[in-house]
Amino acid sequence: MAAVDVIPTVSEETNLLRFITCGSVDDGKSTLLGRLLYDAGMVPEDQLAALARDSRKLHADAPDALDFSLLTDGLDAERQQGITIDVAYRYFHTSRRSFIVADCPGHEQYTRNMATGASTAQLAVVLVDARKGLLPQTRRHSYICALMGIRQVVLAVNKMDLVDCREDIYAAIAHEYRELAVQLGITTVHCLPVVAPTGDNVGKPSTRMPWYQGPTLVELLEAADTAVAQGVDFRMPVQWVNRPDASFRGYAGTICGGKLAVGAEVVVQPAMRRARVERIVTADGDLQEATVGQAVTLTLDREIDVSRGDVIADALRPAPVADQFAAHILWMGDEPLLPNRAYWLKIGSRTVNARVTSIKHKVDVNTQAELAARRLDLNEVGYCNIDLDHAIAFESYEANRTLGAFILIDRTTNATVGCGMLDFALRRATNVHWQHTDLNKDARSVSKGQQPRCLWFTGLSGAGKSTIANLVERRLHSLGYHTYMLDGDNLRHGLNKDLGFTPEARVENVRRVAEVAHLMVDAGLIVLVCVISPFQSERRFARSLFGQGEFVEVFVDTTLEECERRDPKGLYRKARAGEILTFTGIDSPYEVPDDAELRLRTSGLRPEQLAEQVVEQLLSGQTDSRH
Repeated sequence: MAAVDVIPTVSEETNLLRFITCGSVDDGKSTLLGRLLYDAGMVPEDQLAALARDSRKLHADAPDALDFSLLTDGLDAERQQGITIDVAYRYFHTSRRSFIVADCPGHEQYTRNMATGASTAQLAVVLVDARKGLLPQTRRHSYICALMGIRQVVLAVNKMDLVDCREDIYAAIAHEYRELAVQLGITTVHCLPVVAPTGDNVGKPSTRMPWYQGPTLVELLEAADTAVAQGVDFRMPVQWVNRPDASFRGYAGTICGGKLAVGAEVVVQPAMRRARVERIVTADGDLQEATVGQAVTLTLDREIDVSRGDVIADALRPAPVADQFAAHILWMGDEPLLPNRAYWLKIGSRTVNARVTSIKHKVDVNTQAELAARRLDLNEVGYCNIDLDHAIAFESYEANRTLGAFILIDRTTNATVGCGMLDFALRRATNVHWQHTDLNKDARSVSKGQQPRCLWFTGLSGAGKSTIANLVERRLHSLGYHTYMLDGDNLRHGLNKDLGFTPEARVENVRRVAEVAHLMVDAGLIVLVCVISPFQSERRFARSLFGQGEFVEVFVDTTLEECERRDPKGLYRKARAGEILTFTGIDSPYEVPDDAELRLRTSGLRPEQLAEQVVEQLLSGQTDSRH
């Protein structure tokens, strides 16, 4: 006899289970889910009739058979290719429970879609073709499930009829998967043999496999645990500050950990301001106590500064606060993740600026091997260090999904390009503090009699950036201003000597230059930066380091044809000959600025005339206190 899975107990109260179906291509995910809906009585008569008609059109050789995959493969592209591309969500219920199921794609290139479905699931149904056993896609999807915090899996060994319903084949696959689950940290695995089209062990026990005496798939789903990682201490991210009039000020959100009672002392993080709960307000009236999952509005006994994105927490056991983390990241963007490129990070209801400072390794999701990496491409998973510009209240993803999960957003397109799971705060996040100094930028500026600025010259190689900036500095020096020029080529002899010209190196090059320029502006200087800085995102990062009006982007607009004609260093000739790779303008893009303060169109103008435009722009904003 095969090992029998015991049905776990479940409370009598009907509750909602979110689960996903996943596995390799053609394992029968959509068919199984369609059969599940059919056995649950969730297919109306008219839809059943339409299913019969569509099935006859697609399978003329079996006119009476129903193709249950058509109930979930809703996209035309899926029907044409015979695969699942998007995540198809379906709601259904039985007498014991309600369900939301996500039918996830099997192809490797749709891993990000599968991760989307797994991010809200409490259980995964992983399908395996009995003829093929565990495949790379099976291992990949199981790894993603474990990464997303799913700790219970139902392994459905499908197409048992095609292996003569042999118990030994089923037992070998089940044993191999249980070993994989242990490696991935999946704590609960229930295995069962199924034949999806005919419903064997889906909604009813199979007469063809009497050696299996365990529960059916429906019974396992009805009895599954719905708990997710939410923590035991009170936590509530503030989603909205509710102030309808001057007499009421409340803080609305959904409790994601622990419970709360009126009169309890809480702390607002990350600022760590304390107060006591005066009221717990809901649409149905005030409560004396609230717990995980409830949407409430809290009023406090004192006026303190609370904003959207703050976390209200138990005052005795507050959440950790940090600005640097180790985290797993699943990359979902078409463009690669590059270290030190700036993104927005959204966690809970808070959005902050973020940089991936290093990729410690990426993970081969087929084998779980750790590999060296300098970037993450689409559908790759990496273990990374992240730096934020503001500290946040958080918990590890393992402890609390809401305060441990985040997404990365491209600052230019606003597209979600990555999802991540926080592991722990880096020690240096709490060990390194900003040292106060008595002299600040304002004092240094007054002593120099000028307002500090960063003039950021960007444009193609050979556009004339350094020539114009040099003339600008000479003019400013003659007027008595304190300046310094940071030229990209000069910096590559020292500060950036270790950097090449790959996209990753270009990002780091601009980051270093921007940080140095920021320090010089803090010293009260007018600093002139001359770097190609081809990517919009890096120029925006540079701008973000400076105060209002301190950053002046100067786009030296010279055509590629003119730059090639000049070619002062012979670089274009080498690039055209293939001697230089990833050269900006040839085989690496230059992203034209869309918000530059000054655009210098060089055609028909001498460098001196262009330099005078920059000086006029600068001096128009200067308050000269030297005379």
